Amino acid sequence: MSDTDLRGRRVLAVVTNYGVEQDELVVPVEHLRGAGATVDVAAVDDAPIETLVGDKDPGRTVQPTTTIGAVDVDAYDLLLIPGGTLNADSLRLQDEAVGLVKAFASSGRPVAAICHGPWLLVEAGLVGGKRLTSYPSLTTDVRNAGGTWVDSEVVSDDANGFTLVTSRTPDDLDAFLRHVDAALTA
Repeated sequence: MSDTDLRGRRVLAVVTNYGVEQDELVVPVEHLRGAGATVDVAAVDDAPIETLVGDKDPGRTVQPTTTIGAVDVDAYDLLLIPGGTLNADSLRLQDEAVGLVKAFASSGRPVAAICHGPWLLVEAGLVGGKRLTSYPSLTTDVRNAGGTWVDSEVVSDDANGFTLVTSRTPDDLDAFLRHVDAALTA
């Protein structure tokens, strides 16, 4: 349980229905809900979300609370983009997901992405001029999109009108969640 009181805050996690890294979805959702935030998990469709552990082993099944297409983007204070290679690669091909992250950034609301999650930001054209981290295999993609990639457990960047919180892997979740909490209470 977090020491931060997030009552009244609303968070949207956006994922596909297969391949999201279990701990990058489940741990933040449980943490944020435990701190009092309302968290919706939006998937491509309303089928159960099949998570993976280490991109290969079956993880927990999570029921989405909404679909990406049904989301009222203005109802949320922060967008959470979990990783998982398969999830992130598929998510960036979803026009509605790309539009959603663009809407958050253009409105100045924070976006938090971990591991492969920044691929959605690359696709949306939002990493130019930003300093961020991710799973190391995204380094070239981030740099080619105009971002500055750093190898750090968490990076919070306020450039270009919105806060972007990023982390590398599930090993960085504690630091990531501290920065997510800070972005929600700023």
